[in-house]
Order: sequence, then structure tokens, then C-alpha cells
Amino acid sequence: MARIRVPGGQLSAAAFRVVAGGAAELGDGTVELTSRANLQVRGLADGAETELAARLSGVGLLPSATHDKVRNILASPLTGRDGAGLADVRPLVSELDAALRGNAGLAALPGRFLFALDDGRGDVAWLGADVAARAAAPDVAAILLGGTDSGLRAPLADVILLMLACAEAFLTERADEWRLAELDDRGRRRVAARLGASVAEPLPPQPVLAGPLGQVTQADGRTSLVAGAPLGWLDRDQAAALADTGAPLVVTPWRAVVVADLPDPGPVARRLRSAGLLLDPDAPRVTACVGRPGCAKALADVRADARPVAGVDVPVHWSGCGRRCGRPRGEVLDVVADGSGYVMTRGDR
Repeated sequence: MARIRVPGGQLSAAAFRVVAGGAAELGDGTVELTSRANLQVRGLADGAETELAARLSGVGLLPSATHDKVRNILASPLTGRDGAGLADVRPLVSELDAALRGNAGLAALPGRFLFALDDGRGDVAWLGADVAARAAAPDVAAILLGGTDSGLRAPLADVILLMLACAEAFLTERADEWRLAELDDRGRRRVAARLGASVAEPLPPQPVLAGPLGQVTQADGRTSLVAGAPLGWLDRDQAAALADTGAPLVVTPWRAVVVADLPDPGPVARRLRSAGLLLDPDAPRVTACVGRPGCAKALADVRADARPVAGVDVPVHWSGCGRRCGRPRGEVLDVVADGSGYVMTRGDR
């Protein structure tokens, strides 16, 4: 399996075409969308990883062999386009990515460590990032550590340096912890104490909500289409339909892809719908792990079994075992295989 990190979920249609081609020619033909707005290709034959890596490097999707596993960056998917945020964090995504790759010490971060840049609307700030910056004003950012507002504030222009300082402080404080939230309370306080920034009243946490689907009118009069991937996976035709748009793409943490900056969305919407992508804002939110036969721990072929559950007003996630890989954040109905069938539980995590 190849995990392709896409900072902020932002990539060109041309780069996405290379991913789709790699999946079709070297893997099992599907592209998986993850809850970190990354992409995954499965079913690679022995030695195919080298060929795929060369293709990804050619379109800028693998810019660093030493730091690739730490380039986990979420960002508000519609930032700078729909006018709903306090700031456009798109430039901060590339700035944070470059700063991470330029800091040799941060290559030691665990691969699970996650950064987030929220433009103020609150869509990604509470998705479990270890270090998140949320715009509290057009030029001020609040820093969240381990999913909790630290009270630290910094000018938006300086926030990348502060986020890197948070990551460096975590490396100093950790023993074998993978995530900042795994540090004990004293450890988290010491991380905050290492940072020189003003302290303000913490922002109250917000409920985790799934992102929109369908048509979004941009502030410039153009349109974005947010297309959901059934079960969080794209087949060959769906991946090709997205690549064929030629538009800027943004992978979201809710297993959807934003097709942005469209002057006339009609033809694109028809093509995406014909491929089976979800554009109905009320479409059921159903995701699934890889299940059998792709995972040795799975107890069922969950992608074959997965379907909406009637009367449920929260996302539904089907899992092949109790690990519940790929489960979305927030309140979810879990449908978990137990060897004799499925067990359903509803909860938040």
C-alpha cells in the first residue's frame, strides 16, 4: 500500500491523473481518500512502489524522501474560495510544508503527527490534529494542542514558526508517545510553556461536522463542486472523471474532492454524476475500511456489505474489525464485523 500525502488536500488535476494512472497500472485500480485528506493506492505488486514513487516525484507529490511521513497537513477545503473563513490559509499550507521539509530535526516526528490550518470556520480545527492554527481574526491565529485550544495567540504571519516550535517541543517532551494528546497533563503544559506567545481566553470546542456536498458558489462568482466518493473510494472511472476536469482539486477529510474554480459547473457535474460520484447535499455519509480480502485482520468484506442505515442522522462507518480503521471524527454510527455478523454502536471520538 502506498500512502500519498497531499498537504492541505491541494493538488492539480494533472497530478491527480498521475495518481489515478498509477493506481490503474500498478495497483488494484482504486484510489482511497483518507480522513487526513491524503490518498492511498493498494494492491501494488512487488517493486511497483519504486515506479509509483518516480511518477509521484515527477509531479511534485513526493518532494522529500526524508520528511514525507511528517507532511500530514489538514486545511479548510474551501478556504479562500467561498468567503466563509476569516483568512485564506492556502498560502500557509505551502509555507508549512516547505518549513517542515527544511527542518532536519522534525523528520523525527511520528508518522501519525498531524497539523491543521483552519481559516476560522472551525471545520478542521477539532479533527484531532496535534498542532492546529485556527484564524481567530483576519490576522491572528489561535493555537490548539492535542485538540484543545491552548490560549496561545500569534500573528497569522508568524504562525508557521509557532507551529514548528510546538512540534519541536513535543519531540523534547515525548518518550514513546505518538501523539501530543498522549502526553500527560504536565507534558502538555510544558509544551505550551516552551512557546512565547500571548495567551487569550480559549475558544470553546465545536462539534465535528461533515463537510458539504454539491455546488458551492465562490466569492468570485465561479463555482466549486464538492463530490463525495462512495464509501471513501474512487474507482477508475470516478478517478478519471475528476482528472478530466482540468480544475484545481482539493481532497477533503470527509472523503470528498472539491473541483474548484468552475465558470460553468453544469457539464462537469453531469460527468461526475454519471461516474457515480455524490453531489446531492443530502446523500448518506457512508464510509468503510478496506476489509477482506485486502486486510488480513478483517472479519468481513465490508465494502461489499456496506450500505446506508435507515433512520440514522450521522455518518455511518463500516469496519472489518474492532480497530475501526478510517473512522471519521465526531459522532458516527459504527458497524463493526465480529465474525458472525455486525455490531452497531453510536458514539463520538
